[in-house]
Parts: sequence; C-alpha cells; structure tokens
Amino acid sequence: MNSRKALLRAYKEEKPQPGVYAVRCGRTGQAFVGGTENVATRQSGVWFSLKLGSHPNARLQGAWNAHGETAFAFEVLETIDAEGLEPKGRALRLADRRKHWCETLNAVDLVR
Repeated sequence: MNSRKALLRAYKEEKPQPGVYAVRCGRTGQAFVGGTENVATRQSGVWFSLKLGSHPNARLQGAWNAHGETAFAFEVLETIDAEGLEPKGRALRLADRRKHWCETLNAVDLVR
C-alpha cells in the first residue's frame, strides 16, 4: 500500500515537460511534428485517437489506416525549458520550435 501511495504522490508532484515530438511512418518515411505541454504523456493520446480513427490530422490518420500501428514510431525531438514563461510565452516557444522541426525534417505540422 505504501508503494502505491508513493507512486501516486510522485505522479502528482511530477511537472509536465513541454516539448516537440514526431510521429514517423517507417514504411513511407513521412514525419508528422507536433508540440505539447507534456511530452511524457502525449504518445498515449495520439495513439488513442489514431486507433479510434478520430485523429484531427487527416494525413496522419490516413497513413495510420493504410500501414497500421506497427509502422509508426513516436520520438521526442526536443523539450522546452518553460521555467518562468507565462502560458502564452510557452505556446509561442512551442510553435516556433515545432516550425523549426517541420522545416528540418520536411514534416507535416500536426497543428495545421
């Protein structure tokens, strides 16, 4: 019981880490880049929506439907030091870094 309480306390105390991530299709080489307030939990959310067929990015959903889950990998590209940033500043930094990675990887921006 104590270990469960300790795990729960550690989870609650963990600060979200904003960052930029890529979802890559190994069969086509396509990359899809997104930004999030918490990279540690983002993959489960992306995979969940893809499995339901309800991901908001039609190109990613189409690739997932065509090639299946095993063709995809999730990669954290960069974490953002958000210390001292207001929410708007954090969002602007994430957008800037997401744009950088889209250009670097010639990737689809998941926000658009």
